[in-house]
Amino acid sequence: MYYNNKARDLLLSDRDRSKDKNGGKKKSGRGWALRVFVLAVVLSALLSFFSTTALEGTGYVVAALVLAVFIGLGIVFDMIGVAVTAADPKPFHSMAHKEKGAKAAIRLLQNANQVSSVCNDVVGDICGIVSGSTAAVIVTHLQRDLSTTSVLISIGATALISGITIGGKALGKTVA
Repeated sequence: MYYNNKARDLLLSDRDRSKDKNGGKKKSGRGWALRVFVLAVVLSALLSFFSTTALEGTGYVVAALVLAVFIGLGIVFDMIGVAVTAADPKPFHSMAHKEKGAKAAIRLLQNANQVSSVCNDVVGDICGIVSGSTAAVIVTHLQRDLSTTSVLISIGATALISGITIGGKALGKTVA
């Protein structure tokens, strides 16, 4: 029997092997990767544009607020991605007829891989990159205003931002 299955597999064409067990075509993953790539480029451009225009000619308070927004966005989207992958769909099915939003939650849970990918990888990574570039702008302004080129300002800002981001995500995971 084993040899018959092996022989059958060798005789199958690539077209037949690309079907899933229900007879439908398997998705290659290339289409999803291309959509995620385009989404990442567009979101990155928009958030970078927002950051750049918000930081032009502003003080430290506005720069810190912009930085806090990006760190907060990264934490919130990380929480959403974790919640979708960890949630049990059974309670949502029982609430689907009574509670508003339960059907949307079921749709999110059915597409947990994609939702998690977009939330954790796309939005989370973009927020991390943009918050890093925002921090670089803040450090540059600090060094200019303090008339120093000390590396300690950069190290301190990086350490503080990393600690806030990682600590916020750790706290968010327990909530999610």
